Amino acid sequence: MQDNAPKYADSLPAPVQRTQAHTRAVEYRGYHREDGLWDIEAELTDTKTYSQEKSGGRFLPAGAPVHGMTIRLTVNDEMKITGVAAGMPATPFAECHQANPPMQKLIGCTLGRGWRKAIQAALGETQGCAHLRELLFNMATVAYQTIPLYRMHLKKVAGLPEPVLKRPPPHVGQCIAWDLDGAVVKRIYPQFAGRKPKEDS
Repeated sequence: MQDNAPKYADSLPAPVQRTQAHTRAVEYRGYHREDGLWDIEAELTDTKTYSQEKSGGRFLPAGAPVHGMTIRLTVNDEMKITGVAAGMPATPFAECHQANPPMQKLIGCTLGRGWRKAIQAALGETQGCAHLRELLFNMATVAYQTIPLYRMHLKKVAGLPEPVLKRPPPHVGQCIAWDLDGAVVKRIYPQFAGRKPKEDS
């Protein structure tokens, strides 16, 4: 059986002949609400290419979701969580739904430094669902991709001047492209080029 080629398959070396067995599809979205708050949403779906007999004599046909999970975090401009909603339309066990109520412990947490520790403290190990935790990890990055950039966009559309930055944005110095000594920072944020992270602590 030929595998279902991923979107960016051409960027990888050609694989050996193979049969696809599993697909995990994950999608994140960021929304600006009419009330000024923001919704950060995530969805996860696991499917198999073959049918399975599950516990209790249940039959799961090929392509049916093994896991179907979704989360909505509502946050303010400072990325502080003001609301949490989670859905689990497809789970391997009825007991999985016990992981939904503890998600409310995240209200008041901030999508920023310490986010993973906050998830672990509220929902770690048997306090929550492993798949919901996995979705939550990247929701901070999605919030950062959504909120500051869209706020800048709205200011630009309104004809307002760009703010003068006093310190590098959080992503600067956190990956090879955004090295403080690198070419990208010299081009985009020359005022911070060569600056050491400890100077901004």
